[in-house]
Amino acid sequence: MTMTITPHWFLPTTGDGRTIVERFHANRSLGPVAQREPTIDYLAQIARAAEQLGFEGVLTPTGTWCEDAWLTTAALIRETKRLKYLVAFRPGVISPTLAAQMAATYQRISGGRLLLNIVTGGDSIEQKRFGDFHDHDQRYARTDEFLTIARGVWSGEPFDFTGEHLSVEGATVLAPPDPVPPLYFGGSSPAALPVAARHADVYLTWGEPPAQVADKIRRVRELAEARGRTIRFGIRLHTLSRDTSAEAWAEAQKLLDALSPEQVAKAQAQLAASESEGQRRMVALHGGGLDRGVRGLEIHPNLWAGIGLVRGGAGTALVGSHGEVADLIEEYHSLGIEEFVLSGYPHLEEAYWFAEGVLPELAHRGLLRGTRDQRTALREERHVAAQ
Repeated sequence: MTMTITPHWFLPTTGDGRTIVERFHANRSLGPVAQREPTIDYLAQIARAAEQLGFEGVLTPTGTWCEDAWLTTAALIRETKRLKYLVAFRPGVISPTLAAQMAATYQRISGGRLLLNIVTGGDSIEQKRFGDFHDHDQRYARTDEFLTIARGVWSGEPFDFTGEHLSVEGATVLAPPDPVPPLYFGGSSPAALPVAARHADVYLTWGEPPAQVADKIRRVRELAEARGRTIRFGIRLHTLSRDTSAEAWAEAQKLLDALSPEQVAKAQAQLAASESEGQRRMVALHGGGLDRGVRGLEIHPNLWAGIGLVRGGAGTALVGSHGEVADLIEEYHSLGIEEFVLSGYPHLEEAYWFAEGVLPELAHRGLLRGTRDQRTALREERHVAAQ
C-alpha cells in the first residue's frame, strides 16, 4: 500500500499578519502597522477553515510570546468536529503525571483529538524564565524520563519510577486516554536522537533541503529499529503557493521587502545564542543577510530560507506554483516524510491558497489520504445545514 501524506496547519497564537514580523509605517513615528491579535474568535476562524479544507490537525506553539497551547486549543474543541490539535509543550516545566492527566482529560472531552508535540527547548534564556536551569543535554535526559513516566501513567496501572531528574510513586490517572495521544518529537543533536528513537511516534524535522532531511531520517530510523520500534516522519514548513511561480516569488519578495536590516540583525543575534542544534542548522541555510535577494535565498528548488532571517524555529518555505510546491512535497515524501505541518502569512488566507491549489495536485497524484471522502462529507454537511 502506498504511503500517503497527512497535511496539518498552524494556529498563530502570537498573532498573525501579512508580514513575518511586525511592520512599521513609512513614517516610523506612526508606529507599527496593525497585526491580527490572537483572539479566540480569530483562531477559531483558522481552525474551522483548516477543518473544512481537509487538514488533519493544527500545531499550536509553546513559549513566552504565545498564548498557552493547552488552554487555547481546549477552548477551540467545541468550534470544530474532527480537527485534531497538536499541542506543543515543554516537559521540563510541568509534572509528568499532571501532563498525563491533562492529556487523558483532553482525549475524553475532545473525542480523541489530541496530538502531543514534545519541545525539549534549546534556549537557556527562555528555559530560565520558566525556572528550568538544566543544560542542553540534561534537558533531553529529563525528557527521556518524563516520557517514560507519562507512558507508564497511561498504562492504567500505578507506576513507580526513580530517575536522575524525575521520580514518581504510584502515578496514575482516572482512566487511561483512549487513544493514547501520538507523540511528535523534534531534535537534531546527539542528545536528542536517541530520545526520539525510544519515544517518538512521529519524528519532526524543520524544513532542511531534502539531502539533509534524508540523512536525518536514516539516523533516526536506524536508532529506532535497533530498539525494535518503527517511527513515522514529519516536516515543519511554511508555504507560499500561487497559480504561477512568478506570482509566488513576487509574494516572497513582499515579505522580504517588509524586513529592515535592523530587524534581521536583532533576530540573528538572538538566534545565535540558541543552544538548539536544529536552530543552528536553520541559521546556516540563509547566512543571515538580506543582501542575497529573494532568489538568492532559494536553497533548493522552491525551498526558500527567507523566513528564517527573522523567525526562530521553522525558517524555510515552499515557494512556487501549486504544481512546483506539490513536486517538492512529493520529493520529501519519497524520502519517507508522511506528515507535513504547514503555515503561512497570513494563516487564514494561506490555508486556502494551499488547500485549494496544492491539495488537489497531491490528490491527483494519489498521495492524499481520504481527500475525496472528506470533502464529500463536508459538502453533505453544508447541504443539510442549508435545508
